[in-house]
Amino acid sequence: MPSVLIEVRRKYNAAQEVAIMEAVHAALRDAFKIMSNDKNVRLIAHEPHRFMCPPDREKPDRYTHISIDAFAGRSLDAKRNLYRTIVNNLEPLGIPKDHVKILLREIPKEDWGIRGGQAACDVDLGYKIDV
Repeated sequence: MPSVLIEVRRKYNAAQEVAIMEAVHAALRDAFKIMSNDKNVRLIAHEPHRFMCPPDREKPDRYTHISIDAFAGRSLDAKRNLYRTIVNNLEPLGIPKDHVKILLREIPKEDWGIRGGQAACDVDLGYKIDV
């Protein structure tokens, strides 16, 4: 049940935006073993002057920042797999691997309100977190 925010420095067309969001979601399915219908992915396109990035990037318009809020409990190997898979999935879409920054925030299940106002720790999620 991760919540994802993708921030970019340029405008993409609708199909490109969906492809970027699907690439990140596919990485979450692969690395964190979430269900395919567990989608909470947003994309914001900033004007370049409102989103600074490291000045040494070859294609600064392709710089992409991904923030992921997820339940705490995944292994370091699962996290490494997530980071690697995200950049590998985005590269065919024209986003260089070294232009992607990923911030993963782990939040205890009791700090998530889901499915009609229930604490996530009280809900059968339908998948394992300790992958």
